[in-house]
Amino acid sequence: MLEAYRLRGSLYVPVTHKDLLDIASGTRWSELRSVIFCTEDAVSEEDLELGLDNLQICLDQMSADSKALRFVRARNPEILARLLALPGVEKLNGFVLPKVELGNIDDYMGLLADTQHRCMPTLETRDVFDAGRMMALRDHLLEQDYQSRILALRIGGNDLLSILGIRRPRDRTIYRTPLGHTIAQLVTIFKPYGFQLTAPVFEHIDHPELLNEELSEDIAHGLCGKTAIHPVQIPVIEAAFRISPNDLEAAHRILTGDRAVFKFGGSMCEVATHSSWAQHIVARTSIDS
Repeated sequence: MLEAYRLRGSLYVPVTHKDLLDIASGTRWSELRSVIFCTEDAVSEEDLELGLDNLQICLDQMSADSKALRFVRARNPEILARLLALPGVEKLNGFVLPKVELGNIDDYMGLLADTQHRCMPTLETRDVFDAGRMMALRDHLLEQDYQSRILALRIGGNDLLSILGIRRPRDRTIYRTPLGHTIAQLVTIFKPYGFQLTAPVFEHIDHPELLNEELSEDIAHGLCGKTAIHPVQIPVIEAAFRISPNDLEAAHRILTGDRAVFKFGGSMCEVATHSSWAQHIVARTSIDS
């Protein structure tokens, strides 16, 4: 589902933000490809009603057309039901579903069944560390035909580190923590079955070099976008996920050449094993433009 590559850097914004309408309308941070208005961890319990009122005002006034994909992160199934009842909810592209597991996915998907909204379930509970539980969740998503409604699965890095009693260090990427193994495991469980996954947030805003290093790891793991917590991260994420001219040229040569194996750009290109990657790269060009 290559449409998920439209996400790029998904900026999280609390629904209590004073400039919610300007952000949703693209008049502030016009370079945004996707934005997620949060009613969960970024909003305290006492501010939730204020945030929902703020979102309703935003929905009333914002245009139905937007260059950016617009999602709301529901706090729980009960809040999702309230969000779906708001006038103007059809202006949203969909919802982010937090802390998804076998015990609550049907509640979320049942609420979305009669809508046109896409969703992004977030993998961020203790179950994520259990490969068997993740395979059971994957199989359930497939058996219930939920996959067509799922734009991507999001990896909730900070929640997963919290379960381990760890905070991300300032001197290393998330792949040099226990989550490196976990992310790789999620990729191998879900991606062969057609699910896309997005990368966890990078919370240290003042370390752009380390963010770039982590982005190279995100891409090497086949992830399709990354959560951003500050607008200064957006250009860095955008640049990292842009297809390089060298990759595009290699992809075209793999798909159109008449040799089974050849050298290009200092690397071996093998049609039998690299065609899937090449098709993926060429198909993404319409999304990246």
